[in-house]
This record gives sequence, structure tokens and C-alpha cells, in this order.
Amino acid sequence: MSMLHTNLGELTGCPMYGNPQHRSLSEVQELRREGGRWLKQRRECLGLSQRQLADRVGAEYYSFISQLETGRGRIPPDRYNDWAHALEMRGPDFVREMLRYYDPITYGILFSQNDESGKAARPV
Repeated sequence: MSMLHTNLGELTGCPMYGNPQHRSLSEVQELRREGGRWLKQRRECLGLSQRQLADRVGAEYYSFISQLETGRGRIPPDRYNDWAHALEMRGPDFVREMLRYYDPITYGILFSQNDESGKAARPV
């Protein structure tokens, strides 16, 4: 096997972590649908059509918005700032919402000890 086709786990002798969320496919799909419903609600609260949001985020086709809103895709992390701006949100607030649906384990680690105001709890 060539080096181009060898994965990092084979090179290091350590198995790679292939399912970081330990979620079933149905759980992942449901989280994506919930995230899509959140995106749709945010878009509609701003009075934007799917086409208008697509223009704001630089998506070539507005059908991409429809796919996201129905849970059939996810926003690439390198586009989070564009989406936050398009949805008139602060970047960290938008990323927090995306983590809730796209990476719930990381979300829980980062935010599970937050107080009611949303600020990180101080260490004891």
C-alpha cells in the first residue's frame, strides 16, 4: 500500500477514532433535523427567504438552504462566520448553536457547567 493510501492510524500504530460522537445514524439525523429547524426559525425571524439567505452566505444555490433546514447537510466550520453575519448573530453565539446539533459531545464539555446567564462558571 502506498503512503498516500495509508491512514494515520496505520502509520502510528494507534487506532483512529472513527465515530467521535458515538451516536447512531438515526440520532445524528435527528440532531441535524433539529439544527435545520433552528436555522429555519432564525431565518424566518429575520424575514429572509431561502434565496436571500443563500445570497448572504454566498451559496450558489438556494436549495442548499433547504437541504440544511431539513437536516440533509451541515454548514462547514470554515463558513461559520459568514453564516453568523448573515443571520445577524455574534460568531460565538452561532458556533455554540451549531455545536449543539453538529457536535453535542464538545458542546456538553464546553457549556454544561454554564450558569443561567450563559457565562462559563468559575472554577471552585
